[in-house]
Amino acid sequence: MSDSNQTIGNSSTVVFHFDIKLSDGSAAESTRVHNKPAKLQMGDGSLSPAFEAELFGLAAGDKKVFTLAPEDAYGMPNPDNIYYVDRSKFSAEAPAKVGAIIGFAMPDGSELPGLVREVVGDSVTIDFNHPLAGQTLTFNVEIVQVS
Repeated sequence: MSDSNQTIGNSSTVVFHFDIKLSDGSAAESTRVHNKPAKLQMGDGSLSPAFEAELFGLAAGDKKVFTLAPEDAYGMPNPDNIYYVDRSKFSAEAPAKVGAIIGFAMPDGSELPGLVREVVGDSVTIDFNHPLAGQTLTFNVEIVQVS
């Protein structure tokens, strides 16, 4: 079977472009901006079951538009992902300004981005939820390759 006829199944590796739009129609994210398609292994847990279900049966060259509720996209915001940090922990290079996204070093050496939601006195509210959590999103996908 050639790649061009292969359809997406449970263990397929898929290369695809996607655009995400918010419910008001504004663009949230796109792999086309830098022409860097996403690559994923179906069933590895990186996408929600609802997202994967939309891709099943598609083949290279196929396009599809679908809308997912927050629970099936990036989830709902988790209150446990809101932290309060002392303002003294911020630097001149990364000041605590509302709307700023700042990378925080994790114990394993990785970096986790947090959004500054509020600054009151010496208390800074940082939101580590995904920026698209709680949003109903429309995805426009184009399958580049299936293997």
